[in-house]
Amino acid sequence: MTTPFDEDIPKPRKPGLFARVRSSFLTGIVVIAPVGLTVWFLWTFAGWVDGFVLPLVPGQFKPEPYIGINLRGVGILFFLVFTVVIGWIAKGLMGRSLIRFGESLVQRMPVVRSIYSGVKQIAETVFAQSERSFERACLIEYPRKGIWAIGFVSTEAKGEIRQRAGEDDNDLLSVFVPTTPNPTSGFLLYFPRKDVMELDMSVEDAAKLVISAGLVYPNGKDPSQPPRSKS
Repeated sequence: MTTPFDEDIPKPRKPGLFARVRSSFLTGIVVIAPVGLTVWFLWTFAGWVDGFVLPLVPGQFKPEPYIGINLRGVGILFFLVFTVVIGWIAKGLMGRSLIRFGESLVQRMPVVRSIYSGVKQIAETVFAQSERSFERACLIEYPRKGIWAIGFVSTEAKGEIRQRAGEDDNDLLSVFVPTTPNPTSGFLLYFPRKDVMELDMSVEDAAKLVISAGLVYPNGKDPSQPPRSKS
């Protein structure tokens, strides 16, 4: 049943053609952009590796003369096979002896030894010691009390760091606090264990939260649930 007052209530206007097209365009951008950027990155990376590796490969091993086309990404395959072979040789007795001999020569070169030592430490940290990745995500009060930041617990402080800090054994944690949106840069801080609040979310979910500047929360987590108490 209608009343005279119903005629005064303005009815909601349907979006016009331009608004619908604009909405569809923005939705398409959200779908296409991640896929397009991923494909572009992989295509560019494959071309960069090919340009670096293929000139070092003998002509009889290149597939281009046999198939008649420049197959992008072949350099990655050659690099992977070469790396596996080198790693297999390095694990043997002769390989270890050659590595020690080569490192002894490098240590006699003032500038080269500094570069080699730095690159070796980075490579061992990133690749050879993958089992020493971040253990768990956490919340810490940083840069002051009352302001919370997401961090990643790496290890327990050891040696001189723990002794100089005056903390009890195994009671000081090293926490990496990443920056947004680039989580590869950040700060290495040391906190007493009691000041580190561990999170239920995985390290991967916490990294997504940092990269997205707080826009992407872990799936299946209820923000209304009380956080885990400090240990």
